[in-house]
Amino acid sequence: MNKNSWLLKLVVFLFALNSLSLCLYFTSHSKTFNPTQNPHHHRPRLPLTHQTHRRIHRFSKPWPILPSYLPWSHSPDTPFRSCEAYFGHGFTRRIDLLKPNEDSGGQGSWFRCHFSETLRSSVCEGGGIRMVPERVKMSNGGEALEDVIGRDEEVELPEFRDGAFEVDGGVGGEERGLLTSEDLNEFVQRGDIGRHTMRDLIASIRKVPSKEFQCSEWIEEPTLLVTRFEYANVFHTFTDWYSGYVASRVTGLPSRPHVVFVDGHCWTQLEETWKALFSSLRYAKNFSGPVCFRHAIISPLGYETAWFKGLSEDINCEGAAAPELWQHPDDKKTARLSEFGEMIRAAFGIPIHKQSVEKQASRLNILFVRREDYQPHPRHPGKVESRLSNEQEVFDALKSWVSNHKECKINFVNGLFAHMTMKEQVRAVQDASVIIGAHGAGLTHIVSASPKTVVLEIISSQYRRPHFALISQWKGLEYHAMHVEGLYASPSIVIDNLSHILRTLGC
Repeated sequence: MNKNSWLLKLVVFLFALNSLSLCLYFTSHSKTFNPTQNPHHHRPRLPLTHQTHRRIHRFSKPWPILPSYLPWSHSPDTPFRSCEAYFGHGFTRRIDLLKPNEDSGGQGSWFRCHFSETLRSSVCEGGGIRMVPERVKMSNGGEALEDVIGRDEEVELPEFRDGAFEVDGGVGGEERGLLTSEDLNEFVQRGDIGRHTMRDLIASIRKVPSKEFQCSEWIEEPTLLVTRFEYANVFHTFTDWYSGYVASRVTGLPSRPHVVFVDGHCWTQLEETWKALFSSLRYAKNFSGPVCFRHAIISPLGYETAWFKGLSEDINCEGAAAPELWQHPDDKKTARLSEFGEMIRAAFGIPIHKQSVEKQASRLNILFVRREDYQPHPRHPGKVESRLSNEQEVFDALKSWVSNHKECKINFVNGLFAHMTMKEQVRAVQDASVIIGAHGAGLTHIVSASPKTVVLEIISSQYRRPHFALISQWKGLEYHAMHVEGLYASPSIVIDNLSHILRTLGC
């Protein structure tokens, strides 16, 4: 009875915390609903020549209530290189590159960027933006994988011609680029990215005279424009998902945006999560002609997130619980990865208000994440690179040992992720008390793990990379690394490591 009462109080506290966060958020941002100061939060009354022949209204999914949610403050005082600057709202320098022109009563096209000094990246957004798909050279995208086997990647990556995107430059305006090369170098820096598709998209935007800015179709709801690169790799796609989530929060969207892929990649299983996280999904080439967006947000590349930058620079952050940070803010701690992990779980309809220890009170789940042969994209041979040469031997040994374990009831889960839906993968990770696996992109799912989950990564001498140690650190998970020479892991040593972890869990 006491335990149930405590759990009820915890749920009530979390609900109250989220409600208070939302109230404070909208109170502190009440100015954003003033049309004279921030025009993207109302429907512009466009000049007569711009009136739509067709307005597309789509249902937008609401934001779920997340236990780890904290307000995304627009304060310019976010400390440089703090955890919030890396993982939350560090995009505090606002640059207005185009304000609504006077010819349209101050309600025409607009464009601005929110720059992060920490990430050296921008979240850019605009209103009254026209996309001309025929000026984007790429394949159609969204095809079945088996229909495009062998297709070259260069065909799938977008090549933007001038005017691929347009904005209204006013009645007497001259046609010219929206941003200068100096603007791009300052706010949308190329950095070490060889093919910066987001920068190329923005560079293609042209201001055109009002008489040339004709829109026969308007998308009314906020839309996220995404240019993917490594779209078939789970780790890199997680960085794209996170970038889209951050861009949505930074721009203060009242509900989840719709997504348009401005790339020509074929369909993959990872689209399941895109559809779950956001309100809808469409490919740019699916539009039969030019289309205008009432509010478009251009998502930064996943390469520009802290997830990727942390592989080469020191991001000294620790994961912490949101209630702790609410009461005691700390620039060296973050709950943003937990917030995002809950967002993924909620998007798939998986309960997020239960702790792992509550769900597994009578049985511990040990999840062994496997690497299997499969074909993720048209140029892949269908054989994955082995990170553990005796994976099956290790799996069989662990399964046998677990079945004879006397101290606790243990459920040993075969994590064949390549043959599971994304929802099944996320649920398996959330239900796990211990996650074991060789270094591989599938371990990125630990961002959706419950707070008390323990991670054991088997690291070959050929693949000593910090991806999952960092995610565990930033999320606040207990992490153990087992280093092996070559690609062979001794089953008995893996069992010893697992046995030690189980003892700390009371088994």
